[in-house]
Amino acid sequence: MPSVHVAADNQDVVDQSDMVFLAIRPQIAPEVISRLAFRNGQYVVSLVAGLSIPALKSLISANVEITRSIPLPSVETRACATPILPPNSAVAAVFDALGSTIGVSSAVEFDGYVAGSAMMATYFRIVDTMVKWMEASGLNATDADAYARGLFGNLGDVLRARPDLTLDELRVGHTTIGGLNEMMHDHFEAAGGAKALAAGLDAVLARVRA
Repeated sequence: MPSVHVAADNQDVVDQSDMVFLAIRPQIAPEVISRLAFRNGQYVVSLVAGLSIPALKSLISANVEITRSIPLPSVETRACATPILPPNSAVAAVFDALGSTIGVSSAVEFDGYVAGSAMMATYFRIVDTMVKWMEASGLNATDADAYARGLFGNLGDVLRARPDLTLDELRVGHTTIGGLNEMMHDHFEAAGGAKALAAGLDAVLARVRA
């Protein structure tokens, strides 16, 4: 693409940019960032999980504006709601073009969004469990997969299209009293499904804050 330029190295990227995005694995982020020379007034947007703003400031000697963010895969389709800490109009303009921005004022709140982002793999596991169960029950594997993608894809569309309804109202709206959805939901609750999800989120949050 004409708008894409491959720089010689990381320092070359920093030198040519007014806004630098740090997309580095947490394990090597301190070593990589500490070797870079930033200049006063630059915007530095960190996508590095678990690396706090004070920690970032200790690695950057220049007077830069640091923002943390959590862009998710849905930025690809410009449908991502991206939390940023702290609110910053210049950074928000970038992420608004990729969906929308949630300005976060405290690290405590931001950690909650970080933990929530850990639900993606579990979501796909739930869908996969349903598909594999349908296959084991004798359904054609391709058809079962298509059915699940259509069902959950549509539910995602409903989530986006009906912000006027709470999530509990959406649940009730998709439940017939005495029906199959109510039965499945009751089994999920009785088996501790919601509690297991909450416990997992607590564990992730504890790791984020460690």
